[in-house]
Amino acid sequence: MSHPHPFDQALRLAHSDLQSGLFTGQTSPEYWNMVGPFGGATAAVVLQSVLQHPDLLGEPVALTVNFAAAIEAGAFEVQATPVRTNRSTQHWTVSISQNGQINTTGTVFTALRRETWGAGDLPMPEVPRPADVDRVSIGPQGVAWLSQYEMRPISGKPPTEWDGSGTHSESRVWLRESPQRPLDFASLAAMSDMFFPRVWLRRATRVPAGTVSLTTYFHADAKLLAQVGTGYLLGRAHAQQFFSGYFDQSAHLWSEAGQLLATSNQIVYYKE
Repeated sequence: MSHPHPFDQALRLAHSDLQSGLFTGQTSPEYWNMVGPFGGATAAVVLQSVLQHPDLLGEPVALTVNFAAAIEAGAFEVQATPVRTNRSTQHWTVSISQNGQINTTGTVFTALRRETWGAGDLPMPEVPRPADVDRVSIGPQGVAWLSQYEMRPISGKPPTEWDGSGTHSESRVWLRESPQRPLDFASLAAMSDMFFPRVWLRRATRVPAGTVSLTTYFHADAKLLAQVGTGYLLGRAHAQQFFSGYFDQSAHLWSEAGQLLATSNQIVYYKE
């Protein structure tokens, strides 16, 4: 029997109290960042608690995760609560806690999607094919979660000289999980947080930085994600304003076929 994918192991939640929506989980060393788990993995855990809940209605449309404090290595509890269920929509609150202290909060909006008119007003940029772009490691060496992804940066790589000479904050990169794993909502949520801090690129200066709040909007259903399978996603991220210790980041994720799958926005703190 083959071993579970590392991402599925990181998402593994046990029903501590199914009726109340209480789950237990364990941090994964494979998705460790500098001082805690990779934020994308934490966002995926928040979403997974809703996806595993027996009262789930529909599929994810929006996910917001607030990182109140670093999660320590070890066990944690996840509380997922459906606070309002309508005929076709559902609103959830989620919290992660350790030793009685909440360190992560979140909200999830799910819905039964209906067949309607649709269009895309944000076409995928013209970029080289994944096979024509070299695979490299993006970000600090020794950060475990980076080894769980294949990244092929097209533009906006981390600076090779940290000399304050940065001029822009946009990156474009092909990415997918490594080892390969079919795309689903949890992995799409994680990959919406895969971009190194924009302040590093804009300033060409490595400063402490960390996400405070992350919101991801899903523009795909499970059927479309299944069609993507283990293919690459094109990610584009840029900041819009750096001000008094915080900057925002906008990110977009397209399939190789050019379908916009998710957009995200986050607010990030940084220090001098």
